Amino acid sequence: MTFSEENYLKSIYHLTAASETEVSTNAIAEIMETKASSVTDMLKKLAEKDLVNYKKYQGVSLTENGKLAAKMIVRKHRLWEVFLVEKLNFSWDEVHDIAEQLEHIKSEQLINRLDDFLGNPTEDPHGDPIPDANGRIIKIEKQLLSELEENQTGVCVGVKDTSSEFLKYLDKQGIALGSKIEFLSKESFDLSVKIKVNDRELSISNKIASNLFVKLV
Repeated sequence: MTFSEENYLKSIYHLTAASETEVSTNAIAEIMETKASSVTDMLKKLAEKDLVNYKKYQGVSLTENGKLAAKMIVRKHRLWEVFLVEKLNFSWDEVHDIAEQLEHIKSEQLINRLDDFLGNPTEDPHGDPIPDANGRIIKIEKQLLSELEENQTGVCVGVKDTSSEFLKYLDKQGIALGSKIEFLSKESFDLSVKIKVNDRELSISNKIASNLFVKLV
């Protein structure tokens, strides 16, 4: 596969994982930042390779071959992110763009050795699951911080928004994977949330609370 084909597969994988339904060419065009006509041309190529199910004016889904191929791309991306953070001391807001380049390395042997070298991690630095060599994923029970009720406590296990800006904001607030977050109250006016992290109370917007995944404790 070309780099472009791999990027399309990965994008379709993320879109279908989020909605659990077939996705439209417009949705793919938006995430790929291209024209719908270009998406249609690529989908035809991927369909010929038995990587997607595609019919004009209908939704798009991955075939079993397509799902496995997409998972392997995601696997490489997330393993490289772990390597960059744990071994090269990059911060979690710096690694995405670098991993975007490294994920296209073809050597399966290299990736499997990288996996073993890192101790076979099951999650990347942002809390997203890493598929194993067979495409299996260990799912984590989690919910958005915004969905908690007053006086519930959760541990931060992931982020929905992986943008550098959001991750830097979390760093400023002392929120990281493993942080214990107490949900104190929610404002009915703007749905902003008051929380307690590291013995410090702070108020965060509903948008921020809707981009943090926690596991109840």
